[in-house]
Amino acid sequence: MPDDPEYTLISHVLCPYVQRAVITLAEKRMPFRRIDIDLADKPDWFRAISPLGRVPVLQVGGTALFESAVIVEYLEETTAGPMHPADPLQKARHRAWIEMASAALDAIAGFYAASDAETFETRRRALADRLGRLEADLGAGPYFSGGEFRLVDAAWAPVFHYLDAFETIAEFGLTDGAPRVAAYRAALAARPSVRDAFAADYPQRLLDFLRRKGSHLSRLMADQPVAGTA
Repeated sequence: MPDDPEYTLISHVLCPYVQRAVITLAEKRMPFRRIDIDLADKPDWFRAISPLGRVPVLQVGGTALFESAVIVEYLEETTAGPMHPADPLQKARHRAWIEMASAALDAIAGFYAASDAETFETRRRALADRLGRLEADLGAGPYFSGGEFRLVDAAWAPVFHYLDAFETIAEFGLTDGAPRVAAYRAALAARPSVRDAFAADYPQRLLDFLRRKGSHLSRLMADQPVAGTA
């Protein structure tokens, strides 16, 4: 890896949108420097380059790009190894399902932040519906549209890391009757770019985050032993 890579990715260790950019950079074999920040205490230099105050931000030379969709599309247009289909209709379909992955992440946030049991169940059903729609549209696999790993796959991979965490808490039936989603999830988890995009302590960090939310899910976790304790 060069001493001074062209790209610097500003990130937060748990941000799923950051992981899309990390996976894309890895798939395109583009070296980059990663800087994790605390979103609860944003440094002034980050505020200056991120108008929305969100991660990821990709610094390319003296230019800062913000929003994951913009970042991955820029990488797609300027680097080798296309990750969108060449056919315009299929490319548009993939972009639409990238938006659906974002909608699934929104549903996940609603699920883990629900304050009471009734809201939690409503949000659970909404998330299960998103995953059921994915089940209906997936083909033979192993990836979204066959044997080639695409940008849409980079968008869906972080969704399933949340499901991994939820399943250590309880069985919520989010993917019941969804064998294609299960196979897709396993294929993404086995992909080196996906596996390496998440730090070794990511699962525990995510569980700690969920435990501290003060939500209905947090209360479901309250009687569970914290890792490392008797």
